[in-house]
Amino acid sequence: MTDPAPTKRLFIKTYGCQMNVYDSERMADVLAPLGYGMTDTPEGADLVVLNTCHIRDKATEKVYSELGKIRLMKQDMAAAGGQMTIAVAGCVAQAEGQEIMRRQPAVDLVVGPQAYHQLPELIARSHRARGERLAADFAADEKFDALPTERRPTGVTAFLTVQEGCDKFCTFCVVPYTRGAEWSRPTDTILAEARSLAEQGVREVTLLGQNVNAYTGGLAGLVRKLAEIPGLDRIRYTTSHPADMDEALIQAHAEIPQLMPYLHLPVQSGSDRILKAMNRAHTADSYLKLVERIRAARPDIAMSGDFIVGFPGERDAEFEATLQLVREVGYAAAFSFKYSRRPGTPASAMPGQIAEELKDERLARLNALLDQQQKAFNAAQAGKVLPVLFERAGRHPGQLSGRSPYLQAVHCDGPESLIGQIAKVRIDSAAKMSLAGTLADAGMLEPA
Repeated sequence: MTDPAPTKRLFIKTYGCQMNVYDSERMADVLAPLGYGMTDTPEGADLVVLNTCHIRDKATEKVYSELGKIRLMKQDMAAAGGQMTIAVAGCVAQAEGQEIMRRQPAVDLVVGPQAYHQLPELIARSHRARGERLAADFAADEKFDALPTERRPTGVTAFLTVQEGCDKFCTFCVVPYTRGAEWSRPTDTILAEARSLAEQGVREVTLLGQNVNAYTGGLAGLVRKLAEIPGLDRIRYTTSHPADMDEALIQAHAEIPQLMPYLHLPVQSGSDRILKAMNRAHTADSYLKLVERIRAARPDIAMSGDFIVGFPGERDAEFEATLQLVREVGYAAAFSFKYSRRPGTPASAMPGQIAEELKDERLARLNALLDQQQKAFNAAQAGKVLPVLFERAGRHPGQLSGRSPYLQAVHCDGPESLIGQIAKVRIDSAAKMSLAGTLADAGMLEPA
């Protein structure tokens, strides 16, 4: 049975991580049978969903600021005889449901990350002006069981959630409180979803989880099964925890050509004392030895990481230890942040909170080093021939845009018939965020 032609306009704004991107896509799937079709702007939308992130305080305040703007749109629409429904979803909804309703009464629905499959029912209730307005306490298995089995990918790459929640309880992080305990989807349902995506032209999937390499039964085994799906030529995963990077997964990087040579492995700090205060369950030395084993298995692997500067009590020497770890690893890409106090987390009450000015100075120094490493990694690709999965037309006439195995954006001239294909590209030049090249030949590569 096909969905009805869209008669209502749906706008979804996504904040934060890739898992929220996946959740937003599934919200659109859930709402399609009700006649909702996506629109690029909130103005005039029948339903506006803000899919929120609760990691940093500024991100939360951005949500409230956005709600203030959308409230005015809702009023304008009502004055014109229309009706806009406003829903807040995601981790802010889970953590601050009642506060959202208090601060912004224009919000009609608050839906936690495990309850968005309830959106159709909640919207119906809202339109009848009765029933619940809050839905934040549903089990993850209920959510996935209730989702449509078919997805409608919009390109040749797709996110695929395999695991949710986290049991690590890092002292700076709200995820265990907003996403709950670790829970893994059954392998059969993941494989079925992946097969459906491949049949619809998806060539690359990124497996998602708050702690994806804690997948029950082993992420390595899941990757090996996914690699058997015809047409699925590239596999990635994020985000990983060093404590769950087992030998089977390291070996998978050595043996499975579909598993891309790019690994996001957050370390957060180079200081053992700070790592212990963060409850990270690894030391700087154990992290470095892990990277060594990974590179021994897959010498061409590119490393990415996460870093927090200005954690409570961080001394100058401990920040310098982070810089030293960065120098030893050599990152192809990274995400770095100033520590942000999140209410309810243990770190928010720790003594030794760092002044914002010092955080700013440390972040600038760290970013300068990380930027230097990223530019050097990209520059090292010049002259090489890389397999590129072309995803879309570029910004200029005749230009194509795709991704290298190392997740770099690659631009080159070529026919649109190459979109969705993997082709050889000779890299001519590199910038910080992208590579430029020339098609090496007209032939397609084997899965890379």
